[in-house]
Amino acid sequence: MKELIKRTVFGAIYVALVVCSILFWRPFFFQLLFLLVSAFALLEFHRINKSDVLLTVSGMLLAWLMFSTLALLMSTTCFKASCVMGATYGLVLILSLVAELFKKAEDPIRNWGMLLEGQILVALPFALMNVLFAESYMLLLSVFIIIWVNDTGAYCTGSLIGRHKMFPRVSPGKSWEGFCGGAVFALLAGWVLLSDPLGFTGMSYEWWKSVMITLVIVVFGTLGDLMESLMKRTLGIKDSGNVIPGHGGWLDRFDSMLLATPAVVLLLMFFV
Repeated sequence: MKELIKRTVFGAIYVALVVCSILFWRPFFFQLLFLLVSAFALLEFHRINKSDVLLTVSGMLLAWLMFSTLALLMSTTCFKASCVMGATYGLVLILSLVAELFKKAEDPIRNWGMLLEGQILVALPFALMNVLFAESYMLLLSVFIIIWVNDTGAYCTGSLIGRHKMFPRVSPGKSWEGFCGGAVFALLAGWVLLSDPLGFTGMSYEWWKSVMITLVIVVFGTLGDLMESLMKRTLGIKDSGNVIPGHGGWLDRFDSMLLATPAVVLLLMFFV
């Protein structure tokens, strides 16, 4: 019972922080909070993968530069500044890779892989949230809400009628029944948020576009969750961290967004 209360309280605080950062004092509050989360998520990623100090610091600095570059690029008045930040990112990345020549590490290829994996899998999705925010701050908030609704619906449905496991080797608790149940709830939430029949969000996507966006969020959000579970299982750990009591670390809380964000950005760029 105490564990359930702890999860509920700190889960509510987490949700409140995300919602408030997107809705209020925008874009400063959103950019500040997610800039910090991006860097700390990289710190967590390198910590659980046992990266050395220089590699970890380089990854965090690169995450900060990538996020700042996208944030500035999305501002029509800061194009030159975004170019400078982007060039600095490229320089730091090159220097971080070249540094392996001088460190005499036992496995420099692994270090290169860890640095690049952290940038692609963790830093890039957080940076791309700036693109969704620039499109519509309510769109970014909707992606979060749809993921939360999907997770809750999947958990409830799977607990009640879940029989057929999705990936028992990776996540024994996930079932196909839960996945389908979560998708149904998410589709309803997506229609309410993205097509906005009630006039709450101000967005006006056609119903089939809201279905397409929601399905992409559900599929890639679930895959992101499974990928993080695979990483933890491979490393032999239960949680990526303990920064949020009862919920684990930064990667545990944002795992679904790591694939859902790039997928939605690509969808909006080429299909919607």
